Amino acid sequence: MSAFQTYFVDTFKHRYIDFKGRASRSEFWYFNLFTTLIYMVLYIPIMVSLFSSIETGAPPGTLITVLSGLLSLFGLAIFLPSLGLIARRLHDINKSAWNYLFILIPLIGFILLIVWFATDSQPGTNKWGPNPWGVGVDDAADLLVEE
Repeated sequence: MSAFQTYFVDTFKHRYIDFKGRASRSEFWYFNLFTTLIYMVLYIPIMVSLFSSIETGAPPGTLITVLSGLLSLFGLAIFLPSLGLIARRLHDINKSAWNYLFILIPLIGFILLIVWFATDSQPGTNKWGPNPWGVGVDDAADLLVEE
């Protein structure tokens, strides 16, 4: 199974608006990677077509309209799954989803959230559920001492 199927399609299909539970770092970052790549695939032709119409003086074509509509629909479709994934990622490091509101603090909130999103999962079970990797506190300790 490909990473796209595992981290994007399955997250989108099976956990569409799931704000409960936990999400691993890899699920979070791969989902965001594939979301960014899809945005780029839709956005780059819009910009190329727009710049070429500006150079020629011709009105923007239907390609810009169609791709802009697809870009908007994708943005709407991805909004709730992204919020759910952010909530589950914050739960994974034992933080409330309300901590996402730190994004409202210019620059500092963004940096704080990036650090939290990059933080490793809390081992074992927390109040939001078991570790997404299935590693408990005892398992993590065993992994550290194994040779």
